[in-house]
Amino acid sequence: MPEREIAYRPAFLRDVKRLKRKHYDMEALKTAIQAVADRRADWLRQHRDHQLTGNLSAYRELHIAADWLLLYTIESDGTLVLARTGSHDQLL
Repeated sequence: MPEREIAYRPAFLRDVKRLKRKHYDMEALKTAIQAVADRRADWLRQHRDHQLTGNLSAYRELHIAADWLLLYTIESDGTLVLARTGSHDQLL
């Protein structure tokens, strides 16, 4: 399987900056991103990866931790687009 290209939305980069200031575990975020990029179905299932509905139906969500989410989409060319990361209150 070829390696996925990864794109970062400006909102995602702002979220990461904010979470770093709050001392979130950036290694956990890197692990989550790598799991999505590598299509590791077992890891994604354990972290409740699922398609969103309604206004956010273009996105998927997974739980990095209990109240820490990663919102992303995969474009038709296979590019992984990281949209947002943060708590339920911050994102939804």
